[in-house]
Amino acid sequence: MSASPQPIYQLPAGVAPRKPATFLPMSRAEMDALGWDECDVILVSGDAYIDHPSFGMALVGRLLEAQGLRVGILAQPDGGSAEAFKALGRPRLFFGVTAGNMDSMINRYTADRRPRSDDAYTPHAAPDKRPDRAVTVYSQRCREAYPGVQIMIGGIEASLRRIAQYDYWSDKVRQSALVYAKADILLFGNAERALVEVAQRAAAGEKLRDMRDIRGTAFIVPHGWRPDEGWSEEDSTTVDLPGRVDAHPDPYAMEPEPAGRTLGPTADGALPELGRTSCPTATVDGAPSDLKSDLQNPQPVVMPIRLVSKAERLRQKLEARQKTVVRIPAYEAVAHDPVLYAHASRVLHLESNPGNARALVQLHGERDVWINPPPIPLTTPEMDYVFGRRYARNPHPSYGDAHIPAWEMIRFSINIMRGCFGGCTFCSITEHEGRIIQSRSEASILGEIEEIRDKTAGFKGHITDLGGPTANMYRLACKDPKIESACRRLSCVYPGICENLNTDHSSLIQLYRKARAIPGVKKITIGSGLRYDIAVRSPEYIKELVTHHVSGYLKIAPEHTEDGPLDMMMKPGIGAFERFKELFDRFSKQAGKEQYLIPYFIAAHPGTTDEDMLNLALWLKKHGFRPDQVQAFTPTPMAMATTMWHTRRNPLKKLSRSSDKVAVIRDGQQRKLHKAFLRYHDPKNWPMLREALLNMGRRDLIGHGAHHLIPPERPGERQLKAPAGNARGGGGPGTANPSARGGGRRPAVGKGDGRRGKGGNGR
Repeated sequence: MSASPQPIYQLPAGVAPRKPATFLPMSRAEMDALGWDECDVILVSGDAYIDHPSFGMALVGRLLEAQGLRVGILAQPDGGSAEAFKALGRPRLFFGVTAGNMDSMINRYTADRRPRSDDAYTPHAAPDKRPDRAVTVYSQRCREAYPGVQIMIGGIEASLRRIAQYDYWSDKVRQSALVYAKADILLFGNAERALVEVAQRAAAGEKLRDMRDIRGTAFIVPHGWRPDEGWSEEDSTTVDLPGRVDAHPDPYAMEPEPAGRTLGPTADGALPELGRTSCPTATVDGAPSDLKSDLQNPQPVVMPIRLVSKAERLRQKLEARQKTVVRIPAYEAVAHDPVLYAHASRVLHLESNPGNARALVQLHGERDVWINPPPIPLTTPEMDYVFGRRYARNPHPSYGDAHIPAWEMIRFSINIMRGCFGGCTFCSITEHEGRIIQSRSEASILGEIEEIRDKTAGFKGHITDLGGPTANMYRLACKDPKIESACRRLSCVYPGICENLNTDHSSLIQLYRKARAIPGVKKITIGSGLRYDIAVRSPEYIKELVTHHVSGYLKIAPEHTEDGPLDMMMKPGIGAFERFKELFDRFSKQAGKEQYLIPYFIAAHPGTTDEDMLNLALWLKKHGFRPDQVQAFTPTPMAMATTMWHTRRNPLKKLSRSSDKVAVIRDGQQRKLHKAFLRYHDPKNWPMLREALLNMGRRDLIGHGAHHLIPPERPGERQLKAPAGNARGGGGPGTANPSARGGGRRPAVGKGDGRRGKGGNGR
């Protein structure tokens, strides 16, 4: 598993890129028109096929096409029958299966487990065009259609289910997706590098089940399997502490190894301690005669001194680390023990930096799920290569003029980067895309703007976004790659912005200015969420943004005002938002524009109490905010906040049986109450809020004054029963009430949401 892999655009000798098809084929007729008798790879997805780099199916398909492979598409096949999976025949190499740009369960259900009435990735937004847990269903149908066919799974759903994980919709811990899908290999994270290597080796005749040395992959092996004899295993309980950043070694400094000391008796005649052994301690009386003589008359033993540099010792240490696999508690253990589940979650996140992560292994029954270290992030030239493939930038013609909301949302927007070093515990962007920012070059981005201008129907001069998971992390990185590769922090910006993080926004400012200067571009607005705590470090950026790139409203996500829930989210205090708002208002006034911030907040997040929500409601009223949409916390697979919700433990700290428990809101009525606090201005919520305020002893907040939160009861108004106040404990037993209707944004799921992380709103 090389830390310096070859660039993904370097093809093996003798392989020529295939001439791009206008659209990758979805039918036999299209294959015939291309002169194909079979496909090398068939991609199966829960999304409609839109040939645009913001959609994973198109990006993966075009990348494989550039490897000289014939790629077919099965978009939203009927999961109830194997017949739909025979439409393009048996692939020569393998099926590549994904649920689509969103996790299928998040796509299909609200935060309160109610079925959604639409699907943004489907023609006419029609619901029910993909099955629950689509990766599993699609993989099973592929095997039914063609027994023995090779299957690779990937995308957001498989990525976040690579180990045993809590499933909110069934309210239980489920096994790795590999177990249910019976796939040969799983690709997690941004998988282009692994994808290219898998494809090249498969084309050369190697079986997917034999590819065990590729970063960013997971697979099932017999219990105790090792890649070779040089590997060692370490129990995860020995690594459950964040590491530190050591001073960089001087490669020229020389020091003797411990083995090079002169060993002899101490001043009192005792032998020096040589370290622990598994042997019993020798005694003079019980020793053989020759050894007894040596012990009674010890002589100094001079061992040869071998000088070794600190750099060499570090190299040896890293070599040993790279061949160490960390065993986390088995599925059977984490399924029934909350502390062990939280511990496994913590270790997974600590072992997520590509620069120092080790392989992980988890027992499932009698077999191990082996997870290799994360992929090495793409370089800027590689990012340009991926986004520079020849995309049609339109839905497949078979959809006609169908309305596809996700396509319409990103039609005139551009992805300039990926990854997020924020590490918000409720968001899956970091788990999926990683903390290291991968940015495209200016030339690549500006060229795509020109391509939109020249080739995209309906373009009228408005670029609707230059962004990604966040709007303002473009080209931000650790100041020193060596420090970055050694770091084990879960966030670069919490509890404060790391002193080693470069927060210079000048590259982004320059990009904005060059983009605005392109002929035919009339306006560029920023639709991705903004990381405001970083933005305040660059007032010039805020001025540039506010003056030229805000169209009346700017979305931003402080998420809460109180320290308790913010600490559980790993989000900055509300003071950072208020500093940003001050600059936003000042520069808007200077530009002569009337512009507003639209803040987003989360209800019922782990660590939130009724009192926290009340204080948030009072803050909202004080500042004149009246949220139209409300998001209740949804436990998504593998997120650290999900671990808190499921286990009531905090994996941000070292865990023990006596660790403090986290307040969790599971009762459906109390979740409703927390959402009602966010919409304190809605008369429908007043009866519930009145009852809650009375239970909390806050009658003083009921009245018609400016300092009151809600008015008193009106004649004839129907009272709604509110849950008993629980300002300290926050939550009770049970699960969310299925009848409680969720609303607002869908949870941020990284690249997998097709909006290139917009749902994250700078999280």
